[in-house]
Amino acid sequence: MPEPRRSKGVIGPAMQRIFSWPYRAILAGLYRAGVRPWQLTVTSVLSNGVVGWLLIVGRWFAAGSLLIAAGLFDIFDGAVARLRGEDSRLGAFLDSVLDRVSDAVLFGCLFWSLSAEDERLQAGLALAALLITIMVSHIRAEAESAGVSLSEGFFQRLERYLALIAGLMIPGAMLPMLMVLVGLGGITVLQRGWAAIIRVAAGSGGTGRSSDPQR
Repeated sequence: MPEPRRSKGVIGPAMQRIFSWPYRAILAGLYRAGVRPWQLTVTSVLSNGVVGWLLIVGRWFAAGSLLIAAGLFDIFDGAVARLRGEDSRLGAFLDSVLDRVSDAVLFGCLFWSLSAEDERLQAGLALAALLITIMVSHIRAEAESAGVSLSEGFFQRLERYLALIAGLMIPGAMLPMLMVLVGLGGITVLQRGWAAIIRVAAGSGGTGRSSDPQR
């Protein structure tokens, strides 16, 4: 079984070393069970939709618990596709688009929930986190459309998921986690923006959209 895809995020390398064997065991189980990549992708999106509903009704701990499962579905859809030899540009494109849909649902519903509780600062940070998340992915997409491979980022999708899960499941942690999401996410926007400018100007890098799930 292949190892997890490498991530340049702040937590990704450590998570790869710690969960290498569990990752392989789960991947082998999914493969032998005949699970298809699209099934995991759809399940991930639907799970994030349920998470959004749980946020709106104020069941944050349940939302954080389900978000763990949704994140795992998102990790393994690309891995199963590569293992089955079914990875393609179309699959990577659809996965990326649906990831953005999930991001919008999560942070949009979190903004809704915090606004309803009159938590204006946290609601504003949730909205800022959504905009930054979109920018991180948009910069990569624009760079790749210019023929430049771009995977830099101090705070990528894995880190965003873990921060949001911690904010939902640990009492009183939402405000500091949102500050982390906005602060480190902003650094990632600057990292990717600068790397994209340098590489596009130099005409270096690969072509085509990467199937790496970390964005």
